[in-house]
Amino acid sequence: GEPSPDAGMKFALDEEKNQLTVTPIKSLDGTVTLPGSKSLSNRCLLLAALSEGTTRVENLLESDDIRYMLEALDTLKVPVERDEDDKTSVAVTGQSGPIDSPTPEETVELFLGNAGTAMRPLAAALCMGSGKFVLDGVPRMRERPIADLIDGLRQLGAEVT
Repeated sequence: GEPSPDAGMKFALDEEKNQLTVTPIKSLDGTVTLPGSKSLSNRCLLLAALSEGTTRVENLLESDDIRYMLEALDTLKVPVERDEDDKTSVAVTGQSGPIDSPTPEETVELFLGNAGTAMRPLAAALCMGSGKFVLDGVPRMRERPIADLIDGLRQLGAEVT
């Protein structure tokens, strides 16, 4: 097949094998518009916190789950600038990698309500950084299954209890 002129991405189609080979691009710059969702909103916030530079996140779903993630990022001292005119828009200054404890000598407590969309990804992401963290929520959150995630993180070398 012929290389595509679209956005620097190249791909080749092998019709005989019914196979498409895509050459990876080195960076991505642009705008992605998605419908508001708890899962997508919290993942975007966390990815922005781990990224380098400032990421503007718009169309955040207004919900308790998102509020808990934003409060957790505040507690972790990840700079999040709220847009006074638009509650669904924030600018997150990324940490250029793992999120470390803002108080290394103390345990950082993060209350996440019943936000599984914040609890699971944040638990995994914090294992990359340094510090001691307690992620907790409402009694119902403590009943929700998380053992598989904890087992996987332990297998990767994280100290999780």
